[in-house]
Amino acid sequence: MTNKWIKEDIMKLVELRKSVRTFEERPLSEEDRKEIRDFLECSENPFHVKVEFRFLESLEKSTSLGTYGVIKGATSYLGAMVQEGPMALEALGYEVENLMLFLVSKKIGTCWLGGTFKREDFKEAMVVPEGYLFPAITPVGYEKVEKSLTDRLARFIAKGNQRKAFEELFFQSSFQESYPREEDDLLSDLLEMVRLGPSASNKQPWRILVEDHGVHFYEKKTPRYSDTFPYDIQRLDLGIAACHFHLGALERNLHGEFITVGAGKKDLPEEMLYRFSYIFK
Repeated sequence: MTNKWIKEDIMKLVELRKSVRTFEERPLSEEDRKEIRDFLECSENPFHVKVEFRFLESLEKSTSLGTYGVIKGATSYLGAMVQEGPMALEALGYEVENLMLFLVSKKIGTCWLGGTFKREDFKEAMVVPEGYLFPAITPVGYEKVEKSLTDRLARFIAKGNQRKAFEELFFQSSFQESYPREEDDLLSDLLEMVRLGPSASNKQPWRILVEDHGVHFYEKKTPRYSDTFPYDIQRLDLGIAACHFHLGALERNLHGEFITVGAGKKDLPEEMLYRFSYIFK
């Protein structure tokens, strides 16, 4: 698996990516729409799960689709859906974040929306089949320099620019020993890319355990956080973490493969769930 679409340095794009909530009220250019459609046709993930996208373009201002006032000025939206099954949400999280990093490179704004959109209205507009999970959408457009009051308030509440310390998230051999962050260390760079990733309510539920043969991804579940959803929404965040790590590894020729069974540690701390591993080749 390679990434032929993103030409810029992945770390740079990870650092530039942000949640855009206020957009210029103009449609995407035909060139940008075509590039997005071409990207979606080739989108894939290392978990080999089929993720489907819906692209609503150039919506009228009078549309009934809503985001509870969080998003201002957007005229286009992308939604992602997947059939329920093993690694389904992780695969969707991976592909949507990969798309968002591509759009950063095109200077097109996006914003992860998991709970702050009228799900049934968007499901109908995007023709989501029965039996599919439809956990997230994003507005797509050109960022407006002047931010709305709602945007500034949402940014303050989300505290999206604040991240947990490196040593709280990454470990070696056991969860009692933090992984040392060092200069000119490839793994440190890749883990930092994970640390900078977006997550629902900025909970940052990923934890990574480094061993000689690979790295193991765990979810540190936030108690009761997903109770209002019919699925564990924080699994999307693990997919985002996998995306950042994997794109960085591909760029730096650290080859490997994701596996989902048999590599997790036993006797885990409370609320910690093994999800998958990246095994070096």
